[in-house]
Amino acid sequence: MSVDTRRRSSAGRAAQPVRSERVRAEARLGWWLAGPAFVVMLAVTLYPILQAGWDSLFHFRLTAPADKSFAGAANYVNILGDPLFWQSLGVTLLITVVTVAVELLLGFALALVMQRGLKSVRGLVRTAILIPYGIITVVSAFSWFYMFDISSGFVNSWFDWVPGIGPETNWFAGTWGSLFVVIASEIWKTTPFISLLLLAGLAQVPTELEEAAEVDGATWSERMARVVLPNMKAAIMVAVLFRALDAFRIFDNVFIMTNGAYGTEVLSLLAYRTSIGRLEIGLGSAISVLLFLCVLLICFISIKAFKIDLAGTRGGK
Repeated sequence: MSVDTRRRSSAGRAAQPVRSERVRAEARLGWWLAGPAFVVMLAVTLYPILQAGWDSLFHFRLTAPADKSFAGAANYVNILGDPLFWQSLGVTLLITVVTVAVELLLGFALALVMQRGLKSVRGLVRTAILIPYGIITVVSAFSWFYMFDISSGFVNSWFDWVPGIGPETNWFAGTWGSLFVVIASEIWKTTPFISLLLLAGLAQVPTELEEAAEVDGATWSERMARVVLPNMKAAIMVAVLFRALDAFRIFDNVFIMTNGAYGTEVLSLLAYRTSIGRLEIGLGSAISVLLFLCVLLICFISIKAFKIDLAGTRGGK
């Protein structure tokens, strides 16, 4: 082994403890910062989760509480064997996938414009675009419902030049029209927030790397794909995780606009109808538990798919 090789090997071994200490220090800081919020959230949500899990193991109707009896996994078997559950799951996944994908594309475009095209008024624009996100979801849902309503809405008259749209177009008379309005309202409301998350990620991309890639002859699309997006993985993961979890639990828009009619029922609405509408606490709790497990699965898949070293993304060594 040469002298230079031995020196490089020694330097690598010396750098490893430094990196490990940086990672451990950031992990400790993360727990100190997130610990109080985690404790509060656990105190608020742990009991309902455990209670729902317990109730899901019983045949339990509020109209006959004295007849409560142990059911074991029977409620889960009934739910998983019900075609309505799988239809609701499919609609929920459709809304989640479409909204997250479109919001990422539009949010990234808005972030690029704010980062590189509106530098002088970036602060004003950031504040202005958050207005839709600041509107209460119920208010937003009613607004979109009345915009597209066949009797009181203005969309049909404003866009009657578009093929397929006219004064008699009833957006809420079928599955796809209803889902279009629901998805559009979600995208309109949440895209601004996603754009701010991605704007923070763009700010972390070293300009030297982009300049070097441009000097090497890389096109704009190549710089985006090979320099910008890889350095934004942490921000993209946060945006995807946040929106996927939020979209998967959608309730307000569907409840207000369609109330689950024409095949638009989602899992949250199915759990509500079963527990509150039919007073089937056992079955409703089973649906809630399955919904909770789906949310955990989304978290696990998102974190594993991105494989991000957060210390490395901030220059940790």
